[in-house]
Amino acid sequence: MKAALDANEVAAYLKSHPEFFDQYADLLAQVHIPDPHGGRAISITERQLGVLRDRNKQLEAKLAELIRFGEENDAISEKIHRMTEALIAAGDFSAVMRELYSHLGGAFEVPHVALRLWGIEQTEERAAQAEFSPADDTTKALASSLKHPYCGPSSGLEALSWLSSGVRSLALVPLRRDNEAIGLLALGSEEQHRFYPEMGTLFLSRLGSIVAAALRRTLT
Repeated sequence: MKAALDANEVAAYLKSHPEFFDQYADLLAQVHIPDPHGGRAISITERQLGVLRDRNKQLEAKLAELIRFGEENDAISEKIHRMTEALIAAGDFSAVMRELYSHLGGAFEVPHVALRLWGIEQTEERAAQAEFSPADDTTKALASSLKHPYCGPSSGLEALSWLSSGVRSLALVPLRRDNEAIGLLALGSEEQHRFYPEMGTLFLSRLGSIVAAALRRTLT
């Protein structure tokens, strides 16, 4: 007695012998399979068309998503560009801070922003500015260890105390001078998922480089 063919064997045979349906062309019209979107039976040709339509819808959705991401990135790039111009035009440290807070709170809609600096010569004027308030050793070590900006929950971080209450997610951007961390920029939001661990940090890294360059220029 001949053993029944296994479904995988049938599939493998048809893949290896595409000429099969050339020899039995009328078979395509005779074979009917269940319609995944209804109870009736449809031909293989109809099923193939349905599969193609579904794939087309998936590709259209993916393309729309890529276009949306591209438009969002273009918008962020424009905001970064305008802020960079403002920081370049800022004549001193206080002006840099005003422009930074204005752009982050305005165009970028970040509700909570704070910055701390260390390893910079103190003056009487700087001692009165919040940006030069002492940061603990843990925060300094964290800034030195960050290869990329930190994004995620705000709990357990000293930087949270720099910001207003109610912050649930946080982005921490290290500021460097000659590869040495000299400060930390903290961005906070009441939205739990505004800053999350899986988010991209390219623009935040660029932000850190731009701000650090403006600070080096105005603090020397």
